[in-house]
Amino acid sequence: MSAPSQPQKSTYDVIVIGAGIQGSFTAYHLAQRHKDTLLLEQFLLPHSRGSSHGQSRIIRSAYPQEYYSRMMPDSFRLWQQLEAETGTTLYRQTGLVVLGPPGEPELEACRRSLGVDEVLDAAALAQRFPGFRLPAGQVAVLDSTAGVLFADRALRAVQEVFRRHGGTLRDGEKVLRIEPGATVTVTTTAGVYKAPRLIITAGAWTGAFVEQLGLRLPLQPLRIDVCYWREKQPGSAGLGSVTPCFLTLGLSQAPHGIYGLPSIEYPGLMKVCHHHGSPTDPEKRDQAPSSAPRPDIGVLSSFISSYLPGLETQPAVMETCLYTNTPDEDFILDRHPKFSNIVIGAGFSGHGFKLAPVVGKLLCELSLGEEPSHNMAHFAITRFPNVLGAA
Repeated sequence: MSAPSQPQKSTYDVIVIGAGIQGSFTAYHLAQRHKDTLLLEQFLLPHSRGSSHGQSRIIRSAYPQEYYSRMMPDSFRLWQQLEAETGTTLYRQTGLVVLGPPGEPELEACRRSLGVDEVLDAAALAQRFPGFRLPAGQVAVLDSTAGVLFADRALRAVQEVFRRHGGTLRDGEKVLRIEPGATVTVTTTAGVYKAPRLIITAGAWTGAFVEQLGLRLPLQPLRIDVCYWREKQPGSAGLGSVTPCFLTLGLSQAPHGIYGLPSIEYPGLMKVCHHHGSPTDPEKRDQAPSSAPRPDIGVLSSFISSYLPGLETQPAVMETCLYTNTPDEDFILDRHPKFSNIVIGAGFSGHGFKLAPVVGKLLCELSLGEEPSHNMAHFAITRFPNVLGAA
C-alpha cells in the first residue's frame, strides 16, 4: 500500500509474507526495532479472504493450557499499548463464562489459570446473565478480564503504526516464488525483493509456501461457518454490551466447543459458532455448492435451544472464515529446520487473534536471533515427525 509517488525498493532488512493480524504485528515489532521491513499481502486491503477479518474476536485470560495463560498478561499489555499509540478503542470488557460439566479437566484448568474460585451454578448464572439457561449439573467459570477485540479496527491500527514507523506495506501482490539463501529472494506478481531475513505468516496459504522450501507441515485449512442469531423478541435476550462472551468445554454434543460473543456486527444478532469446520482449499473455499450439508448448524441450533432460549434456532446471517489447524491445535512458531533465516508462524487453529501481539514479538525475536521472551517448546516444528522433504 505504498504511495504512488514512492519509488519501489527491492532490498529490505526483513520481508514478512501475509498481512493478517499475525504478520502485521510481526512487522510492527520489527519496525519498532528500526528494521526496514516489507509486509506483503496478496489481496487488496481490506479483504475477507483469510482469518483476520470481521468486527469481533474474544480475548480472555482463561486458558486450559498454562503456556497460553502465561502469555496473556503480555498480550493485554501490548493491546493497550496499541490503543494508546493510535488513540483508538480496540477492546470492550464484557467478561466471559466458560460452560461445562463440573470437574471437566479443561474447565478446571481454566479456573486455575484465573487464580479465582468464582464458579456459578445454573441459578447464579441466570441471575447474573438472564439470557443464559444452564442445564442442571453444569457450571460456569467467570473470567471478568475477558471481552471483545474489534478485529478489523485492530488490524488497521497495527498496520497504521507499522507504516508510521517507516514500514512498507504492499497489498495486491501475490508471492510466486521464494528462493532461500543467505539473502532470501521473494518474487511477486509486481516485483522481486531481497532481504537477509524472511518471515512467513500466510495463514491458510502457508503450507504451499513452505512446500517450496522442502517442508511439509501438517496444516489443515478449515472453512468455518460464522453464524449470527436473532432475538425472538427484540431486547428480550439482553444482547447488549452487558452480555458476556462464552465458550463451552467438555460438552458431549459439541466436542469441538462452541463460542459466542455479544451483539456487535449486527444489531440484535448474537454471534454463536462451532469451533470446527470443513477441510478446504483456500483457493476454492467459495466453490462448495450452497446446498451442501452443514452439520455444524444442527449442533448450534440444538445448543441454542437449550442454553440461549431467547434466540431463534436458525441463523439470520451466515458468513465464512478460515482456520488453519495443527493436529494438536498449538501454534507453529519456529525457524525453518534448514534455513535458519526463514521463520514460520502458522497453525493458529482458531485461537490466535488475542495472542497476536505476543506472537508478533516472538517471531520478531526469532528472526533477529534473540532469546524468545516466552517458552517456545510447545510451538516447535520438531514436534511433528517427517516434515523435511525435498524442495
